[in-house]
Amino acid sequence: MKLTTQAEVDLSEFFDGHPVATFAINREHVITHWNRACEQLLGWTRACMVGTRNQWQPFYTKERPLLSDLLVSGEDNIGAHYPGQTRRSTLIPGAYESEDFFPNIGASGHWLHFTAAPLRDAEGNLVGAIETLRDVTERRVAENALRKSRDSLEHIVEKRTAQLAQANDKLEDDIRQLTELNDMLTTAQQQLVQSEKMASIGQLAAGVAHEINNPIGYIFSNVGTLQNYLEQLFGMLDAYQQAEASIAQPAVTVQLRAMREQIDLDFLRQDIPALMRESREGIVRVRHIVEDLKDFSRADAGQQWTRANLHQGIDSTLNIVANEVKYRADVVKAYGEIPEIECLPLQINQVVLNLVINAAQAMGTERGLITLRTGMADPHTVKLEVEDSGPGIPPEALSRIFDPFFTTKAVGKGTGLGLSLAYGIVKKHGGRIEVDTEPGRGSCFRVLLPIRHTEVAA
Repeated sequence: MKLTTQAEVDLSEFFDGHPVATFAINREHVITHWNRACEQLLGWTRACMVGTRNQWQPFYTKERPLLSDLLVSGEDNIGAHYPGQTRRSTLIPGAYESEDFFPNIGASGHWLHFTAAPLRDAEGNLVGAIETLRDVTERRVAENALRKSRDSLEHIVEKRTAQLAQANDKLEDDIRQLTELNDMLTTAQQQLVQSEKMASIGQLAAGVAHEINNPIGYIFSNVGTLQNYLEQLFGMLDAYQQAEASIAQPAVTVQLRAMREQIDLDFLRQDIPALMRESREGIVRVRHIVEDLKDFSRADAGQQWTRANLHQGIDSTLNIVANEVKYRADVVKAYGEIPEIECLPLQINQVVLNLVINAAQAMGTERGLITLRTGMADPHTVKLEVEDSGPGIPPEALSRIFDPFFTTKAVGKGTGLGLSLAYGIVKKHGGRIEVDTEPGRGSCFRVLLPIRHTEVAA
């Protein structure tokens, strides 16, 4: 059934007033309507288009069906003609939508969105199709720009991610190398500490031998005297044994009494225990010296943090350095009330040894005084002071006294490692060393150590 003339007039007025570019075709694919918006968008006038089948010309260089043509032809597989671009409309039953770029429309081409719907009469018979066109160029340009921006951003992110991954690999490699270097440094430091100990022991060896020799000497002398006493006692016992059969004879009795008075048996009974007691004391002294020297020389690489009595460590160290100090200075101990501290005891003993030897070697020609004081610096810190009455430290050397291998002593008299190692050990314990010195009035090295051990960053 054909539309009436009045219906066609009404449809034409509706098309011309519609702001969206719209055209319609009949069942013969002839254009029946081409509104003003269509003229403005596509550049083809209604006079040129209405009554023709040239609806493809504004869009393509060769003739091909549009969506409206496919609907009028009853095409079942419309998507085959516009692959990836066409879909059914979700708003209009039987309608299809498509979107594509047309380079020959306008100066630089346009993106158009098509919607084609069938036209039916009152009985539902297909009488044509209507197609609308919307210019979506701005949206597509914006989408393309956004897509390019997103692609560029993704590229930048990938590039930065790769750079970060490379930097992370390099950082891990650097950390691995630093860890290896730190392990090597730790090993070298332990070897250096042990070397300094051995050097200290070498310097003290003669003195220690002298310290051991003195008690051994009087032990030997006492043993010799004891041997004479025993020979006399054995002679007395022999005499008594020979006299057993004739003890009743007055002459024999007189002889035994005279012999007993000659050797002074009562004195021997008193003197022999005293000699034995002195011998035991000498042996104990030798044992303490040897044990302290053995403990001090032990490698402390595997030593564990433990609670230790600082006073016992000082006493043990002073026992080791006794011969080095006793000819140069008197030692005064002024111990305060302090708790046990968590430390590496052998390393703290090394600090005490280095400070005491430095103090002794700082003395001039006159005998000096070395004072060791302990006490609380604050509720969490103990202090140990080693003060000497020597000449003090020159101002020009004060800033370098803790530098490795720096020494003011004559060649062959020092390695320059004592104070450096002491400084490193105290820092390892989370403490610090302070120095008070004045030329002509001596020096005081103050060691501050925390009571509780906490890990210190390397």
